[in-house]
Amino acid sequence: MSCSKLKDENSKLRRKLTEVQSFSETQTEMVRTLERKLEAKMIKEESDYHDLESVVQQVEQNLELMTKRAVKAENHVMKLKQEISLLQAQVSNFKRENEALRAGQGASLTVVKQNTDVALQNLRVVMNNAHTSIKQLVSGAETLNLVAEILKSIDRISEIKDEEES
Repeated sequence: MSCSKLKDENSKLRRKLTEVQSFSETQTEMVRTLERKLEAKMIKEESDYHDLESVVQQVEQNLELMTKRAVKAENHVMKLKQEISLLQAQVSNFKRENEALRAGQGASLTVVKQNTDVALQNLRVVMNNAHTSIKQLVSGAETLNLVAEILKSIDRISEIKDEEES
């Protein structure tokens, strides 16, 4: 009987050993799969990081460009305002000259009218240029706002990725 008990016990132990080996192989394969997934995730995160870094650099460059454009536009607007001021002074002088001519002093009325027309044309050109520059300045400011919103979005994306990883 002891031989048969030993055989039964041996059989049970072999079955248990087979089960443990099968379980061990399953666990080993699961660990390998998890290691591959982890490696793939790390590669993807590194790629995402580089992509995000590239986007941030590009946004920074765009911000610099927009800032330079805005400064240039502001300077242009200032110059145009100075030109407008000078042309307004000319118009004022022409008006006084016109009044003086009406009173019988100075050059002929035709010359004064021509001078006034030229001054008015110059004033219109300067005003149109100023209007265009102001539009460009406003457009540059809107673009800067858009870039700022993009930067905020990038921060939110990275926070969401950090939360997902956790």
